[in-house]
Amino acid sequence: MIRPATLADVDTILKFWVAAAEGTDRHDDPAKVVALIERDPEALLVYEVDGAVAGTVIAGWDGWRAHLYRLAVAPEHRRTGIARKLIAAAEERFKAFGAFRVDAMVLHDNTDAHPAWAATGYVMQEQWGRWVRHF
Repeated sequence: MIRPATLADVDTILKFWVAAAEGTDRHDDPAKVVALIERDPEALLVYEVDGAVAGTVIAGWDGWRAHLYRLAVAPEHRRTGIARKLIAAAEERFKAFGAFRVDAMVLHDNTDAHPAWAATGYVMQEQWGRWVRHF
């Protein structure tokens, strides 16, 4: 089952990301996840198996562009179609907003994820770079 995350899920999702997401060196904290859910209650999608979180994706829409972040699937549930289903659900959300393109944040070193993205029709754009400023 895919559903939007709720405030009751925040701690569970943070623990899930530590176990299932690559590159979890970010500064995650409950307040940021709460802010996401409060600002856009349907952006953080959760895939459940037997009542437990088995996958997540953040389907962010800024009114101009569609962005995917934090696609993560529990190791014991990988290669079962969960990522594909989460991506499809996010894309349906974006289509309802009138989006015509979506981008995904995928770590270059997360080569285990690259085939999943390719299998769902995504391609790496070599000509684009991401510029970041930390504060």
